[in-house]
Order: sequence, then C-alpha cells, then structure tokens
Amino acid sequence: QIRSFAGHPGVVVCVAFSPDGRSVLTGSFDPTAQLWDAATGQLVRRFEGHTDGVLSVAFSTDGRSMLTGGNDDTARLWDAATGQQIRIFPGDSVMISDVAFSPDGRSILTAGDDKTARVWDATTGQQLRSFEGHTDTVGAAAFSRDGRFVVTGSEDETARLWDAATAQQIRSFEGTGTLVNSVAFSPDGHFVLTGGNDGAARLWDTATGQQIRVFAGLT
Repeated sequence: QIRSFAGHPGVVVCVAFSPDGRSVLTGSFDPTAQLWDAATGQLVRRFEGHTDGVLSVAFSTDGRSMLTGGNDDTARLWDAATGQQIRIFPGDSVMISDVAFSPDGRSILTAGDDKTARVWDATTGQQLRSFEGHTDTVGAAAFSRDGRFVVTGSEDETARLWDAATAQQIRSFEGTGTLVNSVAFSPDGHFVLTGGNDGAARLWDTATGQQIRVFAGLT
C-alpha cells in the first residue's frame, strides 16, 4: 500500500483518477464526492449536493469537470477547481447507477434502473437520446474512445453495443448467465470487457458479438 485516502464517514463505492493522475475522486453513501491529492493523500475538496449515496464518479478528459451519479435520481456536473455545482441532470425517479463523459466532453452518459441509458448535452442539460432495449436495470455504461459507440451492461444478463449518434442497437453480447455490472471498451474499440456477479469477466469481439475469453476464478 502506497497511500490511504480516509475521511468518508460512509462506505466508498466508486473511485476515479484524474486524467493527469494527480488527483483521485471518490464517491460515498455519506453522500458526498471527495477530491484527494494522489501524491499526499490529503483531502482537496468536498462536493456536496446529493441527497442520497453517490454511486458513480467520472472526470472529463480535460480534468476540469467532474460528474457524479446518485441514488437520489440525479447526475450532477461539478467544477473540479472550485467545487461548485454546474448542472443537475434529473433522472425522473430513476436511480443513476453509472455516469461517463463523452471523449469530447460535450455529452454525458447515464445508466439507470428504468432499463435505459441516456445521453445528455453537458452544456444545456437537455436529454439528447435514450438507449432502450434492456429488460432490467442498466447498471453500467461507457463510451468508446472515439465516441462513436456506447456499451451498456444490465441485470437482464446482457451487454449491448449501440450507435452513439442514433441510439440504435448494433449488437447484443449474451450468454453470461449473470447480471452484468461493469463494462469497458478496449482502447482500439475492437473488444468489450464485461464483469458479472458470477465472479468472472468476459472479453467480447465488438464486430461479431462472440465471446473470446473468460477470466474466471473469483468467488
């Protein structure tokens, strides 16, 4: 262990590094997000506003903005330098389980327990499009590095690949036999990685939807 970031009175459920690696952002059931100096472990700033647990945190690619999603049915955009809340994205009674910035920082992605993921305009707060097709809670969502695609993971035991511009489903990754609670693209966008409640991670080919490999052994 190199360093400990201690100070949340509640359970810490999500973490993220800033793009330059100098800061660490944490989210907690307490319900705040906190920014830490990665080199010293000192608390830099506290972000208060959520009325229930913070379930997901993310930095914009330039590190100037931060995004939080919470159990209070909102996602919130913050100024990283001042800690001021910039904008609230209402979930309409939908728990926000995951949040992400688009690579260009102009849009944000939210995943919710209404079986839907949504893209919002980061500047206006307006909803731009929704990704509908899952039959249970969407617990995870991510943009591809080029911003052209979105991948979602759901309690319906599937992950799905979408066209980010049109919200059309391109492909479904099926056969996990367990809820999918984490998703990620490879840097080149050729693969999708999913994590499930069965203690395994799975690697998928985005072009074919075929499962390539299972990383199993966790209990």
